[in-house]
Amino acid sequence: MRRAAERKTLYVIARSRIIPTSQEWSKATPQPIYTGLRCFACGYQTGDLPGDPLIGVQPIIPRIRQEQSMSPRAILATMNVPLRKPWTQEQFFAWAEAQSARYEFDGTQPVAMTGGNAGHSLITRMLHRALDARLRRGPCQPLGPDAGVETVNTAVRYPDALVTCSKFELADKTIPGVVVVFEVLSPTSGRIDRIVKTREYAAVSSIRRYVILESTSVGLTVMERSGPDEVWRTTVLTTDDTLRMPEIGIEIPVAELYEGITFSSEDEASD
Repeated sequence: MRRAAERKTLYVIARSRIIPTSQEWSKATPQPIYTGLRCFACGYQTGDLPGDPLIGVQPIIPRIRQEQSMSPRAILATMNVPLRKPWTQEQFFAWAEAQSARYEFDGTQPVAMTGGNAGHSLITRMLHRALDARLRRGPCQPLGPDAGVETVNTAVRYPDALVTCSKFELADKTIPGVVVVFEVLSPTSGRIDRIVKTREYAAVSSIRRYVILESTSVGLTVMERSGPDEVWRTTVLTTDDTLRMPEIGIEIPVAELYEGITFSSEDEASD
């Protein structure tokens, strides 16, 4: 036993020649942790020497005392970071019913809907008035803005208006067979409406037309297709044009959607 202990002592002394002295080490880096005859910072243990009683033990991984390089608060914060699980659609609906604000569901979590303004509200009202007048007593019904559309990965969007020609129950959270969707732009919804929702609505096989209405000037961006496997064909409409929707059998003059609304010259110039 005495001879083995001597070999261990000599080994640690021999190894110490290739690392800085304790004084130099303390200035350059946190102190290594020694447990018995193992040096966790140096990357070796006494079993490395031939004839050592611990020969054959694998070299250990270097380890520096983390407490000296990381504050206790940082360590606690790291340990307490929660692992968020994606929400289900059912969880979203149950949670959203208790909220005063409006939210959409992106397939994993709720997303707050951007606020509108008076112009957005007026144009949305004119849109619903035009749809109601033309679709009343027909096979298709206009709904919105509280009627949901399920898109990709169980995401749920709430367009400003939609038209469906399929039957649905009064308690339905999402509407089946949606054929046309409408979004009225708000000051901060441009990217979502023009990019994100364009792709999501394209993934809904029943949707044949997606109409984006400007809220700071007269103008419509119309995306249409004849079948679910087709890409959108895009058309821009202005004051003298007519929005034709053969899939639901109606037409609406663009000017009617903006009737009585006067835009400031600054808004028109910025567009």
